[in-house]
Amino acid sequence: MNFRTLQVFSGGLLLVTLAFLLAPSSRAADDAASLYKAKCAGCHAPDGSGNSPVGKAMKAPDLRSDDVQKKSDAELIALTTDGKGKMPAYKGKLTDDQIKGLVGYVRELGKKK
Repeated sequence: MNFRTLQVFSGGLLLVTLAFLLAPSSRAADDAASLYKAKCAGCHAPDGSGNSPVGKAMKAPDLRSDDVQKKSDAELIALTTDGKGKMPAYKGKLTDDQIKGLVGYVRELGKKK
C-alpha cells in the first residue's frame, strides 16, 4: 500500500467514523419511543393527544399542542423530572439522558399533529 492509498483510506475511514458519531442514533429514538410507551402513553395516549381513558380522567395535556410545544427543552425536562399536579416526578426513576430522550420524542409528536 503506497502513501497516497493510505491517505485516501484514512480519510475515508475518518469520514465514516464522523458520520457514525454525529448521526442521530436510531437506537436512541427507539429507546425514547419504548420509554414513552411504557411511562407516558397510559395518560398522554400513544399519539400524545391525552385522549386515553386515564388521560381524559386526569385531564392530561395534549403533548402536541402549541402550549406544550412552545415550552423550552429545559422546562419540559423540569416538568418530567419534578412532576407537576397529577403527573409523577421521574427524578431518580429515569436517567437524565432518558428524560432528554423523552423530550425529544415529545418534540417529534408535535410535528405529527
